[in-house]
Amino acid sequence: MVAIADKKAKWNEAYSDADIASALPALVLAENDFVLPLTGGDALDLACGRAGNAQFLARKGFVVDALDNSKVVLQHLSQFIDETKLLINPVLRDVEAEGLADKKYDVIVVSYFLYRDLFPQIIKQLKPNGLLFYQTWASPCEGLEAAGPKSQKFRLQDGELLSLCAPLKTLFYSENKSLGDTTRGLRNEAMIVAKKK
Repeated sequence: MVAIADKKAKWNEAYSDADIASALPALVLAENDFVLPLTGGDALDLACGRAGNAQFLARKGFVVDALDNSKVVLQHLSQFIDETKLLINPVLRDVEAEGLADKKYDVIVVSYFLYRDLFPQIIKQLKPNGLLFYQTWASPCEGLEAAGPKSQKFRLQDGELLSLCAPLKTLFYSENKSLGDTTRGLRNEAMIVAKKK
């Protein structure tokens, strides 16, 4: 129980001065938004942080659940929603302890959050033809700056994201590692856009 309390305290502290308005969507969503349903629908920004993905989706006509375990960041988000009137529902939930609620989504976006045990639930909560946009840290490449978490627990192994999303149809996948010109492209990260069959 101490670990859960420490984790929540850590994220509440990190988001104490959260600037919600300046948050940007993950590249995996921003660069592949052309595959989003044109009619909108229900979306989930999982481990939303400052809710850049939620804001992006809400502006495209989605009703978005922005889920996080930090009460502080969701308070900032609630104030932002009051001002902007975006259709975003802040949801306080520790998915590592509680899992996901039993609700289906047309789109689920996850960026820079990795809890492997949650993948079956994420896939289950997608509606038929629902889309998953996922981007997070991968194991660092030798000779490249290793931004992100130090612990391998929070980094994907080579090809792991494809394996975790195997029940879905892959539409886009990127894991550049140290191939080619390492001054370009997204390094030490992996991303996928996948559709429920």
